[in-house]
Amino acid sequence: MTELRAAIIQDDASGRVLMLGWMDDEALALTRSSGLVHFYSRSRQKLWRKGETSGNELRVIEVILDCDEDAVLVRVEPTGPTCHDGSTSCFTPWLWRRILQRDLSNAPDSYVVATLRAGTARAARKVGEEAVELAVASLAESDERVIEEAADLWFHTLLLLRSRGLDPAALEDELRRRERD
Repeated sequence: MTELRAAIIQDDASGRVLMLGWMDDEALALTRSSGLVHFYSRSRQKLWRKGETSGNELRVIEVILDCDEDAVLVRVEPTGPTCHDGSTSCFTPWLWRRILQRDLSNAPDSYVVATLRAGTARAARKVGEEAVELAVASLAESDERVIEEAADLWFHTLLLLRSRGLDPAALEDELRRRERD
């Protein structure tokens, strides 16, 4: 059996962990020599290059082996989403992943699908409604109601981002940029 090492893939610009894959010696050598990340697929028992079908490659910035060389950190510049579901990272928060799954399902009875198909204006109206409801609840209602309304606002804000084709990871990037300013 091929000895595998865990490969942690990290966005060089943001520091965000994008995914975890597995590398044998050949995948590691190809990653270093080609400048593109390669993995060993445990399920298919073969080498593969990230992006070979999707086009979303991971360009190598730096490869760092840990102290006993059984794990590797690969700092990369991604050329698109890293996760197979279209997310920036495979470590995407639960709610965003559910929104993506529902959108891609195209289920006719899905609230997410109906809201997204109605367009950005509908999503924006819902964000406005939920923001007002949260403000009112925070002034006159129970903590439980405040949490319920905050959840509604958060959910509809994510729907608005999806309607615009934006990934919530961009929010983190913007807040990090502001912290540095």
